[in-house]
Amino acid sequence: MSVVVAVLLLGLGLAFIVAEVLFPSLGLLSLLATACIVGALAVAFSESTATGINFLVAVAVLVPAVMLLGFKLFPKSPMGKRMVAPGLSFASRPSSDERDLTLLGHEGVVESALRPTGIVRIDGRRVDAITRGELLEPPARVRVIEVSGNRIVVAALDAAAKPPAAPRAADPRTEESA
Repeated sequence: MSVVVAVLLLGLGLAFIVAEVLFPSLGLLSLLATACIVGALAVAFSESTATGINFLVAVAVLVPAVMLLGFKLFPKSPMGKRMVAPGLSFASRPSSDERDLTLLGHEGVVESALRPTGIVRIDGRRVDAITRGELLEPPARVRVIEVSGNRIVVAALDAAAKPPAAPRAADPRTEESA
């Protein structure tokens, strides 16, 4: 008879765990779950040590499994539907413009300075683009060398598009010796 009471207490404790996950109660349901599980263990150990150890192993396996079940059910619960933001699924489309995939190899004109990002006009369309670190000023001509998602990488077509090298400062040591 006491084993039946222990099983019922254990089942009630596991149900309280799922209820706590689905309906947050600021710990009240967790306290009830703990009390039921400890009570089940006490009743099982009062029956016999072997029964108590069997219940202890069952608690060690079932409590994490029931918590995982509760967390799996939570997004489908009424409160979970309000709390969990619907995210992207594997069926969602990427957030890139499909027209960008056709731009590879096309040429365009820089409209705003690429430092390294800016605007490029390619095939009559304004496109956000990035260089590989070089500074390009308008109206430099560029070619699309890579398209990855919504990232369009361009490179200068001619050497004249590159900015002039900064003048080097005179070295004071060489001026003194002259």
